[in-house]
Amino acid sequence: MKEDEKNPSISKTTSAIIVEEWNGSTSTKLTKTATISISSSSSSLSIQKSSNPFTHISGKILQAFIPEGFPNSVTPDYVPFQVWDLLQGLSTYVRMMLSTQALLSAIGVGEKSATVIGATFQWFLRDLSGMIGGILFTFYQGSNLDSNAKMWRLIADFMNDLGMLMDLLSPLLPSAFLFILCLGSLSRSFTGVASGATRAALTQHFALQDNAADISAKEGSQETVATMIGMAFGMLLARITNGHAIAIWISFLSLTIFHMYANYKAVSCLSLTTLNCERSSILLSHFFKTGQVLSPKQVSTMEHILPLWMTSWSPKSTLHKNVSLAKYLLLEKNGIVSIVVHKDSTAADILQSFIHALVMSKLAGEKRDVHMESELWIEKHYKIFISKLQSSGWKTERLLSPSIGWRAKWLLEASDDKAD
Repeated sequence: MKEDEKNPSISKTTSAIIVEEWNGSTSTKLTKTATISISSSSSSLSIQKSSNPFTHISGKILQAFIPEGFPNSVTPDYVPFQVWDLLQGLSTYVRMMLSTQALLSAIGVGEKSATVIGATFQWFLRDLSGMIGGILFTFYQGSNLDSNAKMWRLIADFMNDLGMLMDLLSPLLPSAFLFILCLGSLSRSFTGVASGATRAALTQHFALQDNAADISAKEGSQETVATMIGMAFGMLLARITNGHAIAIWISFLSLTIFHMYANYKAVSCLSLTTLNCERSSILLSHFFKTGQVLSPKQVSTMEHILPLWMTSWSPKSTLHKNVSLAKYLLLEKNGIVSIVVHKDSTAADILQSFIHALVMSKLAGEKRDVHMESELWIEKHYKIFISKLQSSGWKTERLLSPSIGWRAKWLLEASDDKAD
């Protein structure tokens, strides 16, 4: 049913024909707007309105901010995430007025000694450093943003805070002004890339009815309102604190703390249904103990949001050749398992190889033949594990992992089970 489509319902009695008019975007969100009665004896017509004009107008306004079919067209974590996200956006635009005011002052706006060409050149270097930084960040991390959307969302906003801090510091360090200016722009360039990429991933997560475009458009409207309100409050705060450095710094730091808190609460609300390395490990550990899988909401409370650094590659290890699967090789030493992916492996093969590596790692400390034991576990339990994941709402089409830099090709020899 199209948005605001009129849905007449006709019922006949012995004395009259009654037509009901309903208004709404989906069958679950219809509201009766009018009842039309036609008397069969006297041919008289009566119309009774069922809703007041204010309700109709408010409904029209909400349509610019709420996805069509809401709440059934989005995931349950959409509303809490948007609330916290709008609050952090509001604090960002308030602080932006303070940092922009400081930056313009450092450039020399309002001073007779400042030249137009000098300010233009400084602004050019600022933008240039940001563009180069954005390209370099995309080159090194662009393909890894999906695998840890929550973490990169937090990092993006932290880098934005750092960029604003550089702008606010710029008038205090005139000798290093250009360096600070470019550093702030570089920080914001990371924000632009990471925030845009993770937002796209989250929009796909929220879309239950293939309505990602609609959700993205409505999110844009929400952010526009937050921007206007934030800029208004920001201008008021800048006017009040103008000339009072301590008040400016207290306001900025207080809003920055709230901004990071709101961001943390926003990503904590998310119950992502895609499988990345950490979520897969949590799910498998629980399955090992109980034979059951956790729901996305349960896993969301257990996974790490802050950045984690880990190293998993060890070149001096034993090469295990899995003849029956043939699409990956596993290398294990001291409980650390590395994966070599075949050039013809699919997304499903990569997911299975990672689960197999996790199983091997868990069995490594039990002083058994981990290669044989893990392969037997995969043959017996893997399909059951995947089936239970799907039943619990997990997407098992692929593993969201850091990009695979290279793949290998090998020839299988049934007589060889191990090679150095």
